[in-house]
Amino acid sequence: MALKNSQYYAIMREYEQKRLKNHDIQAARYEEVYRKLPEFKTLDESISILSVQYGKRLLNGDDSALGSLKEELEILRSSKKELLTSAGFPEDYLEPVYDCPDCKDTGYIGNQKCHCFKQAVIQLLYEQSNIKEFPSEASFDNFSLDFYSASHYDKTTGRSARAMMADTLQICRRYIDTFGKEFHNLFFYGSVGVGKTFLSTCIAREIMEREFSVVYFSAPQLFSTLAQNKFDKNDTDAKNMSEYIFSSDLLIIDDLGSEYTNAFIAAQFFTCINERLIHRKSTIISTNLSLESLADLYTERSFSRITSSYTLLKMIGDDIRIKKKLKRREDH
Repeated sequence: MALKNSQYYAIMREYEQKRLKNHDIQAARYEEVYRKLPEFKTLDESISILSVQYGKRLLNGDDSALGSLKEELEILRSSKKELLTSAGFPEDYLEPVYDCPDCKDTGYIGNQKCHCFKQAVIQLLYEQSNIKEFPSEASFDNFSLDFYSASHYDKTTGRSARAMMADTLQICRRYIDTFGKEFHNLFFYGSVGVGKTFLSTCIAREIMEREFSVVYFSAPQLFSTLAQNKFDKNDTDAKNMSEYIFSSDLLIIDDLGSEYTNAFIAAQFFTCINERLIHRKSTIISTNLSLESLADLYTERSFSRITSSYTLLKMIGDDIRIKKKLKRREDH
């Protein structure tokens, strides 16, 4: 994923601030040492004078005195270290300070982006994803099939909740592994509390770790933002977020059907999913609605786009939140 210019410059400004901060730390340390060890400052001044002399002679091609000057510089530098450590300071106390020593807070090692730059990208994506308030335990490491009963069957297919969820997990893993290479959309539907939001969040975290942009909205938040942008052209925040809704690598619309639905909302929903399909931008939708209710609320056109362009994944079972509460009580 290519960063937008504004995102890239935001990260580079952070690096600049780090360098300024660390330069101030180093300058303050020098002041502290000079104050406590006046002789250290004298040694520093002597090294500066000798270094200038060394440079001049090198430029003039005078090799005869270079050896002795080099030795003198080494003696002075060694004396500095001894003086510093004897006063209780660490040997590297006056060395340049870096948050990331590998790239020296530039974000790059040669022409390659440093690991800290990649982490900064991920952090920025989290900040802009609208998903940061979700609990950190929402990850595949904490996703358990134990909450899905092998004896709870779907009336339509006759398959168990556990078997259906096991297949869904495989599809989600493939979705993550091929993201950016293949174009797919997911539609989770089922009753309340079966893990649709949790699963969407797990996917979002994995996708952002791969440095793709993700934006999460509950359905009421999404339609509120689109409406604000539609009716208030001076709201730059709504405009920016609306653009991000259409351009992010992955849009997650959670709890579709929980919003107040009318003709305007239905039209906005169609526009959103249709535009993202046209531009091959992936979308994940979760809802408690049945497929029949979806067609009734959001028009046949929207229903047709979803059934033809999304992988439909039905999730069944008991309310996991209630199961977790009961388990915690049993444990206590």
